[in-house]
Amino acid sequence: MSSPTSNRARGSSRGKRVAERPPSRLRRARKVERPTPTAPAATPPAAPPAPVEDTTPDFGGPSKKVVALWLLLLALGTVALVWAAVDGALSRGDALSDLFPVPAWLDGAGAVAVVTSLSWLLATRTAGRPLVSAGLALVLGVTSVLVGGRILPTGAAVMTCVVGSVYAVMVTVPAVTWWKAVREVLVATVVAAVTSLAAIGFEPTVATERFDLATLVLALGLAFTIVYRLGAGLHGLGRRGMIVVAIGLALLLVTLAYAELLRRYGAQTFVSSVLDFVDTTSEQIGAFPRPLVVLLGIPALLWGTHVRARRRQGWWVCAFGVAATVPLATGLVAPDSSYLEAALRAAYSLVLGVLLGYLIIRADLALTGPKGRRGRRAEEAGPHRPEPSRFAEL
Repeated sequence: MSSPTSNRARGSSRGKRVAERPPSRLRRARKVERPTPTAPAATPPAAPPAPVEDTTPDFGGPSKKVVALWLLLLALGTVALVWAAVDGALSRGDALSDLFPVPAWLDGAGAVAVVTSLSWLLATRTAGRPLVSAGLALVLGVTSVLVGGRILPTGAAVMTCVVGSVYAVMVTVPAVTWWKAVREVLVATVVAAVTSLAAIGFEPTVATERFDLATLVLALGLAFTIVYRLGAGLHGLGRRGMIVVAIGLALLLVTLAYAELLRRYGAQTFVSSVLDFVDTTSEQIGAFPRPLVVLLGIPALLWGTHVRARRRQGWWVCAFGVAATVPLATGLVAPDSSYLEAALRAAYSLVLGVLLGYLIIRADLALTGPKGRRGRRAEEAGPHRPEPSRFAEL
């Protein structure tokens, strides 16, 4: 039998060993590591937003002061021509003639100033050589006025009509709406009217039919040469553009050829009836509109400026606008034509051609444009094809 003392000692030592035994790993409390608070990192200042780049193309051209000087010369030449025209149209007495004398060289000087200005403006507009073009026009104009005769003044008149007619088309800008297209037609008409005054300022001796035909052919050739570059060549036309150009050429050739064939080989009774109708209409309303201007020239110019606001192929349509500006520019060259008759003929042709052009634009919008009035308004307010300003380089 063991003693109690030994039992106590043994028990006490066991308790010590139990007390000194480390706790089980399963019972150990896991230490949760708390992140030490750190000072917030200083955020760099936000960079300023990059400026929005202007995507509008930078169109080059002469300065506004230079353009203003040439426009001033054009205005002075026009005033001189109008003064000479009023002096020739009105029958004045000797007292009035002494009070407001008109120099004999005034119309020639005005014509030279106008054709020189138009040549510079056309060369500037088409990225040509303005000083060279203006210099050649000045030399030819001054020589024709000083030398006189029949050939030089007639050649100067042809040059004036060609340059003025083509520039009347090139000075137009794209038109988003029909009303703006009408504005561009009026601008071209004003330029053609000034050209007409300059043409008769050289006092040419012409055969009306040959003069009109030669001027139209030369103006069409120059216009299509310029438009070939502006309209990205023939490959940029597309199927629709090719159809439009083919229709325009066919209408031009049919109109000119039919008139010539009717005049030469038509039946006498039919030709007499047509001429009688033209004479009767002229007696009733003062003049008869030009068929080429009504059917081709004004509608092409109206529709072409409207198409140019969306596609550059509209230049090919505008090229046929010389079919309107050439007859308007040569309206006073005929010896039997008066200022009143030429003005009425131009006004009637303009009104009828604008109405026909309105129908063409409406048909084009109905076939290819957005549907409904809201769609058209949204399309008109949207971005359009950019072009330089009226007197800048194309």
